[in-house]
Amino acid sequence: MWAVATIKRWTPFQLILLVSLNQHSAINMDTVLSSSSSLVVRSSFPPARTVSSPSKLYSAISSFSVTPSSNGLRRNRLSPLRSLPSSTVPRLSLRCGAGIKEIKESEFRSTVLGSNRPVLVEFVATWCGPCRLISPAMESIAQEYGDRLEVVKIDHDANPELIKEYKVYGLPTLILFKDGQEVAESRREGAITKAKLKEYVDSLLETISVA
Repeated sequence: MWAVATIKRWTPFQLILLVSLNQHSAINMDTVLSSSSSLVVRSSFPPARTVSSPSKLYSAISSFSVTPSSNGLRRNRLSPLRSLPSSTVPRLSLRCGAGIKEIKESEFRSTVLGSNRPVLVEFVATWCGPCRLISPAMESIAQEYGDRLEVVKIDHDANPELIKEYKVYGLPTLILFKDGQEVAESRREGAITKAKLKEYVDSLLETISVA
């Protein structure tokens, strides 16, 4: 912890940097793991919302003010945080191609668990590089297998309860559901090629058809 007297002598830029570091330290800088067969973004913390709202940082930055002191020197004063309208904060959204639908926690039961067809769920995040890498392959799978399979995306940060319930520790994570249940050994993490993804889907569909 820094002494209050020390912080009072800091410049606005130093205080802004401190706020930014404090917010990002909670994420612990997610480690990117790669191998010859997959690329996964992992977090060292239990599944939870890992990215704070940008509005908190913007609010903190906007609350700094500079006032003259009695000895003629300027002193930085940190006023209480204030909320900014959500319209002023840029929000990223998931990209869903043809045949893929983004769903929320409130839709999970009806769309996934209540479906009469197998549902391939992809857990992703807007900040996840490997998720973007496999996006074209997922779109291709959704179109090619549209008559046998439904493909949906779930935003990791916007649906913390689902992330916790299904213990999603790496991104992207693929899980196949059938008849309201997770298909055994269907879970797969990391970015893969289109050919490998097709093999994965074919194998799963063959397994559940036999069962």
